[in-house]
Amino acid sequence: MNRDADSHLDEQFWTNRYRQGQTGWDIGYPSLALQEYINQLSNKELKILTPGCGNAWEAAYLLEKGFTHVTVLDISEELVSRIKGRFAGKPIRIIHQDFFAHNEQYDLILEQTFFCALDPSLRPAYTQQMHSLLKPGGKLAGVLFNRFFEGGPPFGGSKEEYELLFSPRFIIKKMELCYNSIPPRRDTELFFILQKNN
Repeated sequence: MNRDADSHLDEQFWTNRYRQGQTGWDIGYPSLALQEYINQLSNKELKILTPGCGNAWEAAYLLEKGFTHVTVLDISEELVSRIKGRFAGKPIRIIHQDFFAHNEQYDLILEQTFFCALDPSLRPAYTQQMHSLLKPGGKLAGVLFNRFFEGGPPFGGSKEEYELLFSPRFIIKKMELCYNSIPPRRDTELFFILQKNN
């Protein structure tokens, strides 16, 4: 792992971004692509994880829709304390932990601006960890950038790159241009659904 990768996993780095309001990834509500995906999930008992949850808008939407086994995880203790206050009394688990140290299993993991926050050198470890966190037949679904950035985070990529990255461990059920991105991200996002390749 290089020094850049270390800095982007560093708790203080992300805590400082929240303190300074440098949260350009946070649109203030769950992405429309994930809302639509969540809307068609009929099993409210699914065990669901959102890693790198930030302000946990997706989790709030899951709770609103009646899901009962929702877990969110973030590396920033300060942020986790903040969202614990927001979700007080709600049926949700909020964990302060490094994603790569987490070792439970889930039916579904939602990806929203977490992958792009990690240094690209960590992508093989990300795919391995996602695979290990999913139950047999479990799914990873969400949105990835279909563009590149100067510097980072965020770090981008392309559909071809993601297919090569994920295909050894996952069945690619869907990876296509996201038709319901917010206007600033129009034509620059891919919506994807991957199934654990047992």
